[in-house]
Amino acid sequence: MKVLCGSTSKNLACDLAHLTGVECVQAITRRFPDGEAYVRFQREDLDKEAIIVQNTYPDTNLVELFLLCDAAKGLGVEKITCVIPYFGYARQDRRFDTGEALSAQVMLRHIALETDRLITVDLHKPDILRWFTKPGAKDIGAAPAIGEYFMDKQIDLVLAPDKGASQRAADVAHIIGCSNDHLTKTRLSGTEVKITPSKLDARGRNVLIVDDIISTGGTIVAATNELKRLGAKNVAAACTHGLFVDGALNRLRGVTDEIACTNTLESPVSLISVAKEVAKAL
Repeated sequence: MKVLCGSTSKNLACDLAHLTGVECVQAITRRFPDGEAYVRFQREDLDKEAIIVQNTYPDTNLVELFLLCDAAKGLGVEKITCVIPYFGYARQDRRFDTGEALSAQVMLRHIALETDRLITVDLHKPDILRWFTKPGAKDIGAAPAIGEYFMDKQIDLVLAPDKGASQRAADVAHIIGCSNDHLTKTRLSGTEVKITPSKLDARGRNVLIVDDIISTGGTIVAATNELKRLGAKNVAAACTHGLFVDGALNRLRGVTDEIACTNTLESPVSLISVAKEVAKAL
């Protein structure tokens, strides 16, 4: 078996290959002048089974995934396990308005045409995997990896950004060995919102806010400012998928004491590897 990768999640692919004791083979990828993708593995053949590590965000990486699968099959691969660290289009799991595409279902059905098994990481809604039309689809959590990373950083309190994400905060807190809670928003006026821990006091504590995705970072910035106003000693933030759009990373660095994410998406703060969790799933 080989671990194969394209232009995304190279560090995760290498970590996974190292942990599983197999070779990591990186494809040559480039773009033609018109933007179309080119993919090639510089091998004469490959093993019958392969693990392909590739994100499906943005759209160009989804096309690259399909080309990676075809290139692998052309070299003799008969069974493909696809590891998608960050699954694009995962949040459109129903038709909110008439005439909309059911994006999550569309992507999963097409990926099932090219792969035999699927592993994802911290899907926003894991139940969408029911649309992967073959057995063996599994979503794994990054909480153990995040908890291990922060274990020696004197964290006293782990907070989820809302009640719906409480389990992730609880899982991270369990690894660290500290308390957990979730943030609540209280609207004070038409323009003013108060953000506080639901039950526990943050005063004098080293706080870690944990989320699955940080995109614009607006919630984390507002929560950090409020927690420090309430007397929190330090506030760190972590997530599984660091999208960091529109300058979010710089804004977060300006208010938090530490910002870290996993290597599902590569960025300057992708300091936490989920390779161990993926290896367990394999």
